[in-house]
Amino acid sequence: MPELDVATVVGLAGGRKRRWRGWAAVLLILAGIGGTMYWRASEDKVPPYLTASVTRSTVIESVTATGTVEPTNLVEISSELSGTLASVEVDFNDTVEVGQTLARLDTGKLMAQVAVYQASLDAAIARVAMAQASLTEAREVYEAGQELDRRGVQSHQTSVAQRAAYVRAEASLQSAIADRSLAEANLDLQQADLEMACICSPIRGVVLDRSADVGQIVAAALSAPVLFTIAEDLREMELRVDIDEADIGRVAVGAAASFTVEAYDDLEFPAAIAEIRFAPQTIAGVVTYKAVLSVDNSEMLLRPGMTATADIRVAAAQDVLTVPNAALRYAPPVGDAGEMFDGPPSGGPANPFGGRGETGGDAGTVWVLRDGEAREIPVETGLTDGRFTQILAGDLAEGDLVITDLADD
Repeated sequence: MPELDVATVVGLAGGRKRRWRGWAAVLLILAGIGGTMYWRASEDKVPPYLTASVTRSTVIESVTATGTVEPTNLVEISSELSGTLASVEVDFNDTVEVGQTLARLDTGKLMAQVAVYQASLDAAIARVAMAQASLTEAREVYEAGQELDRRGVQSHQTSVAQRAAYVRAEASLQSAIADRSLAEANLDLQQADLEMACICSPIRGVVLDRSADVGQIVAAALSAPVLFTIAEDLREMELRVDIDEADIGRVAVGAAASFTVEAYDDLEFPAAIAEIRFAPQTIAGVVTYKAVLSVDNSEMLLRPGMTATADIRVAAAQDVLTVPNAALRYAPPVGDAGEMFDGPPSGGPANPFGGRGETGGDAGTVWVLRDGEAREIPVETGLTDGRFTQILAGDLAEGDLVITDLADD
């Protein structure tokens, strides 16, 4: 009886052990299947890249500068005379012609002065007439005395007195003529002042600013105030921009440009460089040079003082291979390059083009996605417009996918 009990117990124990071994085998098989599936899924998984295609396009390289739109000719008008403004005849935005009256000073005092000098001139003219009559009389007396002196009828002393009177009469006439000329000059001066009492426009244009009001006292002797600011024809304007010293050697007179203003974000206005000034401007240690661009404002959209951002064209390349600038900036994360990518051969240069290529471009690299793998490709770059860069040399073709960044997980 004890032996049966022991056998029974041993049999039960052996059955349990066999069942545990079966479950372990099942678990091992499932783990193997899961590992195989994970390995295959990992092998088929494509790294999450953001890519862009290599394309052929036109690259325009430009220099960016900021400045303001200004009239081609801006005139500030003040008064040459002191006085009180009797009238103001134009206002803001009025169109004026050459010689048109803008304002007038009170002319009461000036007209009185003109009358005084006119009277002085009349008196001087009368004195000239009197001197002329005296000269005629003295000449006749002198000539008669000369005849009498030849006959011996008149004394020599009398002849000398007659000659002296004749000479004095000539001198008196010359003095009277000089006084008349002085009176004429004084009258002309006063009449000029009277004419300057009319403040007139020297150009044809538009009144941009007016600081004159009726009754205002103008003190020209101290510091003549600006009464009117007039801009010549606003259909032709200019854009004055500051170009950095690093870029001044790349721009030239005649270069085409385009610019935008904040008032019209969706519009680009054409322009061309008309002048580059040699005088430097230094602000906060930065040296710039002033360039003047001619602008056609026939549609009258632009206004004086508008802030503008200009792109000045310095070079262009048409129908060339281009990549986004982001592709040239991309580099794989540190630690991943050796594991995920094929780098350059050991001991060899990272870029066969070195610092500068044979065609004058700069050396760089891009990462290209080929057959699901990222490969580093040395390239030689050319012009850039800030978004795309020309490829001068390198193992790239149109349609290749260049990596610009890693996609978000």
